[in-house]
Amino acid sequence: MNEKKLIERLKKKDTEAFEELYNQYAPKIYATLRKFVDQSEIEDALQEVFFKIFKGIHTFRGDSKLSTWIYQITINVGKDLIRKKKNNLVENVDLTENYTEGIGIQPESDINVSKEVLDELQMEKINKIMERLSEEDRILIKLRDIDGFSYDEIAEKLNKPLGSVKSRLHYARKKLQKLLKEENLV
Repeated sequence: MNEKKLIERLKKKDTEAFEELYNQYAPKIYATLRKFVDQSEIEDALQEVFFKIFKGIHTFRGDSKLSTWIYQITINVGKDLIRKKKNNLVENVDLTENYTEGIGIQPESDINVSKEVLDELQMEKINKIMERLSEEDRILIKLRDIDGFSYDEIAEKLNKPLGSVKSRLHYARKKLQKLLKEENLV
């Protein structure tokens, strides 16, 4: 596929474009990350690189090739991981090595990371829909359904009667469900 068209689709948050991007670049990223992290940490690092690509694609101006931009993100993630592991410094990392190394190496977690990116896209849409709810409705849904607080804990935190919390949460969920249906997310 034409790189410009792929970038346009990525900027529009096209999930199929992210799958294509993943399939094309995951082996290269995986091979590069092997220079920075232990085998047991590669999956997390790979996921972090794709999240950074996902979050930052709208800033890509096209001054360089997409592969160069992705390579720089990969290197930065690798360097960050090294900094975080002060006790386990990696020596002699050759950053100039050919980026094409690793073609044909398939990351162990390609399904998981791809699923994570798609879940992140879905979550972004849900968050935008949540913004359309009132602040009180968002807080109630977050405390109960995301943070897992009990009704009693929520009532105490918000200084509201238990019955009011249950009733408001019921209606907040109904509003959210209606908005999600309108966007074809449920």
